[in-house]
Amino acid sequence: MTSVFCAIDTPDLNAAGRLADDLRGTVGGLKLGLEFFMAHGAKGYREIASRGLPIFLDVKLHDIPNTVAGAVGSLLPLKPAFMTIHASGGAAMMRAAADAAAQVGTARPKMLAVTVLTSLDGDDLSAVGQGADAAAQVVRLAKLAKDSGMDGVICSPKEIALLRAELDPDFILMVPGIRPAWAAANDQKRVMTPHEAKDAGASYLVIGRPITKAANPADAARRIAEELA
Repeated sequence: MTSVFCAIDTPDLNAAGRLADDLRGTVGGLKLGLEFFMAHGAKGYREIASRGLPIFLDVKLHDIPNTVAGAVGSLLPLKPAFMTIHASGGAAMMRAAADAAAQVGTARPKMLAVTVLTSLDGDDLSAVGQGADAAAQVVRLAKLAKDSGMDGVICSPKEIALLRAELDPDFILMVPGIRPAWAAANDQKRVMTPHEAKDAGASYLVIGRPITKAANPADAARRIAEELA
């Protein structure tokens, strides 16, 4: 097993199931995001989870604290390994989410806060009034997330070393925007190879299209695992 979570971003339940079967034994877990969860909900989630791989449920909750706490509580029976909320929702929202997750004790999912989406760069942040320095915004939100009870954050590869210098070594860095040198960047603007990201201090890597769009996904996943080894 590796530290790679494969992003299965498809509304096609059969396709997701085939990928889950193909990747068993070659990745550390699967990431199910909004595209899949909105199409199939808890029933589809359980279908994929039945393959036996840990699930990273990437729903990026963002609402008032009470609503987010209720949503987290509603998702706990699915027993995801990781769950996401937006750090930009603020300290009270993150604390409410962490408290809700704690209802199931040590069996709770690890709560991760999204800092700045990897599809955004400085120009995008300026356009929404957050300033052009993506790295500074990531550090600001990551520190707030830690102080608010989050187990870790989602960050781009470019901020890994910076966050490792600022935060505890056991604080989880779940890193999307990972592209092997042989894969296209697609719509990700802040990318890094798997080996570079692990060397910089990433805890887990999220890799989607380089695996899922490959002619043979299992072979692509094994190739990435070999690079990491």
